[in-house]
Amino acid sequence: MTATLLRTAADLHARARTGRRAVVMTMGALHEGHATLIRTARKIAGPDGEVVVTVFVNPLQFGAGEDLDRYPRTLDADVELAGRSGADAVFAPSVDEVYPGGEPQVRISAGPMGERLEGAARPGHFDGMLTVVAKLLHLTRPDVALYGQKDAQQLALIRRMVRDLNFGVEIVGVPTVREEDGLALSSRNRYLSPAERRTALALSQALFAGRDRHAAQEALRARAREVPATRARAEALSLIGESRAAADAHAVATTAGGPAAVRAAARLVLDEAARLDPPLRLDYLALVDPADFTEIGDDFTGEAVLAVAARVGTTRLIDNLPLTFGTLGDAS
Repeated sequence: MTATLLRTAADLHARARTGRRAVVMTMGALHEGHATLIRTARKIAGPDGEVVVTVFVNPLQFGAGEDLDRYPRTLDADVELAGRSGADAVFAPSVDEVYPGGEPQVRISAGPMGERLEGAARPGHFDGMLTVVAKLLHLTRPDVALYGQKDAQQLALIRRMVRDLNFGVEIVGVPTVREEDGLALSSRNRYLSPAERRTALALSQALFAGRDRHAAQEALRARAREVPATRARAEALSLIGESRAAADAHAVATTAGGPAAVRAAARLVLDEAARLDPPLRLDYLALVDPADFTEIGDDFTGEAVLAVAARVGTTRLIDNLPLTFGTLGDAS
């Protein structure tokens, strides 16, 4: 499949629409993670719909000293990958097309949620991101827009903007795509030297350690629920050697787990990576409520996000995993 390259909103609006339009927004340098987004969009749009991929390196979301000038620009390869993955069109506007009067005087504010974690590390980043997403949603006029879950805070803010400002579009999050060694796919991975890449693996390894600790904890919680409630049941289970195992599970589940244990397991991996050569320099490790990206407490139940950001050499990387707390109920 060949994707049509469009440079102006007028050209995009001139296209006939017969079904649902699904949009995938990117800054280019497309890789398999983007291809997964495009393939998912193709399934959602269906054979009668249309998939549009936007390619625009947005200057508003790059702060002082960040990599706007060296951000990879590979439009020809992007158009080829987009078409191969199922896109009908690639909309690659110029800066003047998106911001015809120069930098916009009126912008969207990400609010308090945009000042945490990534927002604290990159002041103004989310204001610029939401402003260009809002403009691209207006320019492309989609029925559905898809974003990767690797940028979890970005996805949460887009969902909040669409809800708070009554955008008539469905937002779909697509799970993170990883390389075989676990590193989350990112356009910035190409900046890593072989030694830096080995260190960078600590980001995903830390998340997996936290996830595994959480899974073990939940399994112990499930086992602890089987602790006998009556003396007769306890005696009966004791005869088959079950009461000690249940008691051990109960003790561990009630004293050694929860969000604190998840953070500790992930932190251990990151602390070890800080001693590598080259070292990993941690920006943050956080276990947050995706509704507002505030840290969760030990009594939290529901969906959470374990997120990490760090620098290896001159490259800054982010990653995250979703976790769910309390689905198996409290240990009895």
